[in-house]
Amino acid sequence: MVRCMSCMVSKHENWVAVCPAAGLTAKAFVCARVETVDILLMRDGDRIFACERFCPHEQADLSQGRISDGRLFCPRHLASFGLLDGNMSAGWPSRDLRVYPARIEGDTIWVDTAAMGRAG
Repeated sequence: MVRCMSCMVSKHENWVAVCPAAGLTAKAFVCARVETVDILLMRDGDRIFACERFCPHEQADLSQGRISDGRLFCPRHLASFGLLDGNMSAGWPSRDLRVYPARIEGDTIWVDTAAMGRAG
């Protein structure tokens, strides 16, 4: 798991540097911890996404899942979550996945920590 780079790079507004962008080049997922939140970074085509790392249904590690057609599939029960809004596929008794705004700036992936604070 990657530790947040915020101690090395200062925050810009509520955005914090999480890891080098090259981290998502070799792997489908990068697990990181930002403050007290375990997050998952992933790439789908040319876009990057960030979300909570563990499935809200049974706490499965979503880094063991897969991405297809803009959705993240849980490795345990195969429910899927929209990468843009976290909406969970129908039929599961659970809340949607928490997603966080992410961007690449320079060679670094940044995540909006303000969105994490609203995830209560």
